[in-house]
Amino acid sequence: MVTTVTRTESMEKQHQMLIPRLSLMMFMQFFIWGSWSVTLGLVMTQHNMSLLIGDAFSAGPIASILSPFVLGMLVDRFFPSQKVMAVMNLAGAAILWFVPSALASENGAQLIALLFGYTLCFMPTLALANNIAFHSLAKSDKSFPVVRVFGTIGWIVAGIFIGFTGIASSASIFTLATICSVVLAVYSLTLPHTPAPAKGMPLKVRDLFCADAFALLKVPHFFVFALCATLISIPLGTYYAYTASWLADAGVTNISTAMSFGQMSEIFFMLVIPLLFRRLGVKYMLLVGMLAWFVRYALFAIGMGDEGRALIYLGILLHGVCYDFFFVVGFIYTDRIAGEKVKGQAQSMVVMFTYGIGMLLGSQISGALYNRLVAGQGTAENWATFWWIPAIAAAAIAIIFLFTFKYRDEKG
Repeated sequence: MVTTVTRTESMEKQHQMLIPRLSLMMFMQFFIWGSWSVTLGLVMTQHNMSLLIGDAFSAGPIASILSPFVLGMLVDRFFPSQKVMAVMNLAGAAILWFVPSALASENGAQLIALLFGYTLCFMPTLALANNIAFHSLAKSDKSFPVVRVFGTIGWIVAGIFIGFTGIASSASIFTLATICSVVLAVYSLTLPHTPAPAKGMPLKVRDLFCADAFALLKVPHFFVFALCATLISIPLGTYYAYTASWLADAGVTNISTAMSFGQMSEIFFMLVIPLLFRRLGVKYMLLVGMLAWFVRYALFAIGMGDEGRALIYLGILLHGVCYDFFFVVGFIYTDRIAGEKVKGQAQSMVVMFTYGIGMLLGSQISGALYNRLVAGQGTAENWATFWWIPAIAAAAIAIIFLFTFKYRDEKG
């Protein structure tokens, strides 16, 4: 009897600590990402590589296309997610260690090769972290946003930290990311056990090509979601690659801290997702997220200069709606739609469509636009033209989504 009570108390204690443990995982995950990616363009400009910014920001998307599916299959069939996450973070730390020397020597080819190798390790961990969280949480639509908000807090703290310490425009951001990656690798081994749901089942040729995950595209509403998620990620790639350079030309100081305001707004909107789910449902939350991209880029286009500074910050603050209402809600929606045995592959597929194909196109298109419209000039008129293009694109995508996405929420 005593043993049973003790075991029950132990299980209750573990359950109470579950959300804090998963929250710390998300915090560290996004602290690492935010510590180097926010001001990468600024660092490259300092090392005479501004014309390669679009290519540098293409490394992650290409990695998102190549690696997550393979790892999705591994965690669905062979290895626990938390162990794969540990290995990926440790391998990423080893690669990051050499990035500062590539910057110091202004070797653009070496820098992009290292970033590509690193993102091959890092990008799959986005899906792995989601997989661990969704597996462990009983009511994901209510508890996942609470866990995921700590990823946002991690991104904010990273931006403020590199700004406060004065390393935002130096290669030291990669040293910081290296150290934190090692810490997360060790911590990953303590995360809740997330077994491979299809372990022991016969491996078929279709599994190598993740056919079960692709089969979800036969569902009309999921196909529309996947298409629009890919398209809306093109403007997202523009934001990540060039906002720092734009803010510098706009005369904004302490850029990393200014951009962290967007993540601060994420905290609020992340926490209201469970409340709005019942009122708006999946479709209209996703739609509001897409429309927010149009509004934000329109504000950027008309906000250049001191008189428009308030519009700039308003556009940055809209990041919470842009990201949370589309991407976080999208991950929850995917978890609902996917079958239990392919959830790892399904989350990886969303990462591939968004952070992969969409952001690759976004990085390349925005890179071409920047080099054609802005490079060497940086005038208000040129930047306005630059931002109006993704604004109009986001509006068009939202309209397509509004009339083609047909999904009835399973829960009120």
